[in-house]
Amino acid sequence: MWVPPLVAFAVLAGAWQLYAVHNPTVIPKIQQVVSQLVDRPYFFFRNALTTIQEAVVGAAFGMGMAFLLAVLMSFVRIVERAVLPLAVILNVTPVIAVAPALVVAFGFGMTPKYVITAVVVFFPFLINALIGLRSIDPLSLDVLTTLHASRTEVLWRLRLPSSLPFLFAAARICMPLSVIGAVVAEFVAAGRTNGLGTLIVTAASLGDLKTIYAAVAVLAVTGIVFFLVVVILQAKLLTWHSSAATAANA
Repeated sequence: MWVPPLVAFAVLAGAWQLYAVHNPTVIPKIQQVVSQLVDRPYFFFRNALTTIQEAVVGAAFGMGMAFLLAVLMSFVRIVERAVLPLAVILNVTPVIAVAPALVVAFGFGMTPKYVITAVVVFFPFLINALIGLRSIDPLSLDVLTTLHASRTEVLWRLRLPSSLPFLFAAARICMPLSVIGAVVAEFVAAGRTNGLGTLIVTAASLGDLKTIYAAVAVLAVTGIVFFLVVVILQAKLLTWHSSAATAANA
């Protein structure tokens, strides 16, 4: 199972190393990047913690708001017709274009970083949540309707359990995306706080390729860890659903 990815990684690493030997001013050698991480672990860890905080808080806020809106849209069709086009516009608008305006509006602290990250994850989670809340068994809905179940009871007993596989699938997409959102926010508001994005901007201004690629490596590992955490949670919490086995084998 792991052989093809390992072979692909080895080929990529070999190509990287070969290119770096002949073009040292373009990309550093792999051992130089590793040396940066080994020599300054606390430095990268401290900056990674800031980016992780921005990603987690922003993702939690964005996915939470998206889920609440999806619940409302699943019950009230007119809300969907009114809000969904606006959500599409928000999704197709480049975040990097509106990020400076958000920084001006919310300042150079952590708040704009949370907001930008929330915007990045909002639409994918909204669509998956809405589909999940509506992917219910009609017979089960008929039974609850016959028993005069309220909308709240239908939500808790039927819609929410049915939507959980979709919510976890969305989280597998959104959590790595939140890292991108946090880095974009740090690019725009660089210099005021720590963070791997800020570190990349600073290193780029100094031409420090080793630090840039070391920070990128930490970001990649962070995104992978976020993805794996969601996969593990899905496998543990949705043992009753076939998606749990699929997630465990992902």
